[in-house]
Amino acid sequence: MVVGKVTLEYPVAVSVELLWKVAFSGDVSIFTKACVGMIDAVEADGDGGPGTVTTMKLNPAVGDAKVFKTRLLSRDAAARVVKSEMVVEGSELSVQFKSQVSEVKVVLAGEGASVVHMTVEYELVDGALLPPEEEARIGQGYLGLIKKVEEYLVAHPTEFA
Repeated sequence: MVVGKVTLEYPVAVSVELLWKVAFSGDVSIFTKACVGMIDAVEADGDGGPGTVTTMKLNPAVGDAKVFKTRLLSRDAAARVVKSEMVVEGSELSVQFKSQVSEVKVVLAGEGASVVHMTVEYELVDGALLPPEEEARIGQGYLGLIKKVEEYLVAHPTEFA
């Protein structure tokens, strides 16, 4: 078993509290609003706790991907850490991925600023590693959501405060 790993850090011009509330608290209505133009709809199946499956229907402008489905593994609001796995069963991704688990930690970087630390571990069906450019694409996909939330919050600083 070979496990690949993608690690990223991204500075965000938004406070830890606000970024957490909008992107990681589990409130799909505010997340959907902050990702307008990128995500058309978000549905959550569960109570918002571990095991909840979230389905994001992506806007056609995003690219080839149409749906992104994850299962929450854990959410620690005090530590600002969320861990989830991509649901590959029954999706077109199942031919390539055996698993993909992401962990996001949001940390303070000064007043009104934060840093997102992200780790994505994956295992492919064939046991190989992805080429570096494919690993970068995975990271950019996750960061695209964070950037979209950041853009919205910078443009609308009091909307969710």
